[in-house]
Amino acid sequence: MTFIWPELLWLLLVLPALVLLYLWLMKRKKQVAIRYASLAMVSQAMAGRSLWRRHIPPALFLLALAALLVASARPFATIRLPSQQETIMLAMDVSGSMRATDVEPNRLVAAQNAAKAFLAELPRHVKVGIVAFAGTASVVQPATLSREDLVAAIDKFQMQRGTAIGNGIVMSLAELFPDADIDLAKMQYGSRPQGSSLDDKAKPGKKVYEPVAPGSNGAAAVILLTDGQRTTGVEPLEAAKLAADYGVKVYTVGVGTVTGETIGFEGWSMRVRLDEETLKAIAAKTQAEYFYAGTAQDLKKVYTALSSKLTLQKKETEISGLVALLGAFLALLSAGLSVLWFNRLL
Repeated sequence: MTFIWPELLWLLLVLPALVLLYLWLMKRKKQVAIRYASLAMVSQAMAGRSLWRRHIPPALFLLALAALLVASARPFATIRLPSQQETIMLAMDVSGSMRATDVEPNRLVAAQNAAKAFLAELPRHVKVGIVAFAGTASVVQPATLSREDLVAAIDKFQMQRGTAIGNGIVMSLAELFPDADIDLAKMQYGSRPQGSSLDDKAKPGKKVYEPVAPGSNGAAAVILLTDGQRTTGVEPLEAAKLAADYGVKVYTVGVGTVTGETIGFEGWSMRVRLDEETLKAIAAKTQAEYFYAGTAQDLKKVYTALSSKLTLQKKETEISGLVALLGAFLALLSAGLSVLWFNRLL
């Protein structure tokens, strides 16, 4: 916990003085009571059942005062708060290697089921869009609040050849920032597109985006799921740099076999290997995280964890109001107990 005005914490030194004052008053009251036999007898008779009660209201009041003094120093703490996340893009690999059955029933079906479970966990106000990528990438469902449309788009995935991981990231960014001049074709076949490098001038009518700190965009995120390594398209780390310039976190999820596996289909075969190093680098460059899912159950756990991360985030925030509220509650409790037990305030 940190404080904006830590100097005010010196006021807490008043509390020991108040404790000493309270003890002195109790001692003085006892001395006065001894002078009168009747009062002494009453005090002795009630000592067993009211002595502990006598000290509770003052103790609570002292704690209330301490809380209010701490609140005056304006404390800050890191707590979990609801995220302001507005749009999440799911970039999902639909390359031929996703038909491998090392993740039951196969990688693609496991990914589809986990994605649909993820959608069910998200708050309804969060928009979600879906990008499918193999040799190319396309937006199969623009960002929407309709969970039914998203589920329908996931169910329609068709596997293709190739793995263009970078394209999946770029298409997700183009959907998140429709006013930016993010041109996948130019990034893939030519020089960096005008406007995709945030230091360049944008085309007329396009919004100019200044580079921001990586991971600083709290309103958007990308979840990238793949089971292989890039075979075509934009370099993944170049796409990750673009995401970092926009402050968008790219959470990467690796599915399948790290050591590699040979799969075949309709007369052709291919060796597929999960490129964990690149996925970790993408996540690191965008201030996000990498997750490995070796089974269908692991994949569901990953999406559950991501749902929590994207809807509840740790933030450093001022908690003066909460501490002051605690102080007020303790003060009211102190006064209430004093009236209930002794028909007086403290």
